[in-house]
Amino acid sequence: MSSAVVFDPGQHRVTDHPPPIVQVVDQSRGTWGIMLFITTEACLFVMLFVAYFFLVQINGYWRIEERPKLHYSLPMLAVLVLSSFVLHWGEQQVKKGLLNKGRLALGLTILLGLFFLFLTYLEDTEHLRTLTPRSNSYGSIFYTIVSLHGLHVCVGLLMLSWVFFLRQWEPAQRAPHRPYHNAAMYWHFVDTVWVFVVGILYVAPNLYKSL
Repeated sequence: MSSAVVFDPGQHRVTDHPPPIVQVVDQSRGTWGIMLFITTEACLFVMLFVAYFFLVQINGYWRIEERPKLHYSLPMLAVLVLSSFVLHWGEQQVKKGLLNKGRLALGLTILLGLFFLFLTYLEDTEHLRTLTPRSNSYGSIFYTIVSLHGLHVCVGLLMLSWVFFLRQWEPAQRAPHRPYHNAAMYWHFVDTVWVFVVGILYVAPNLYKSL
């Protein structure tokens, strides 16, 4: 039985055999896995936000002294948004084969993530003076959501660090961006969740106060 002659655009040459099916599956397996993981985590945050709004309907908006301030949360939002732009730029550089620039972007993103955690510590230290997880139902749901997001930031930083220290991100004959891409997808998800956290838990209560 004669083998089919196939042109491989990735290697720019004619091959005698098509790539094995398992190889094609393996190239996208990690991406599908991270997409499914992100979907489950998104559902978790949606349920927590629904619980938050349910408590608002029962109790009304929280006392003024319990509401979180914006002087940390907004800079934290700016840090995460900036980190997403840096990581996206880095992924584009990796796809062009500029691996050093991609690694530089990874390092900067990790530093921005650590700075976000530092700001989180400062914000929590200040807010705990007026509201604790045991104060009332608002304290419980607020710190549950914020702490869970902080945990996701830590997981994202571990993923980015793992990619940073990889010697080679893909086989040499392919664009080395698949692990980079998968970790970046998760990091962008974490950043997007914080946009909703700031809007719902920080901005909305303070807007209600000013009405």
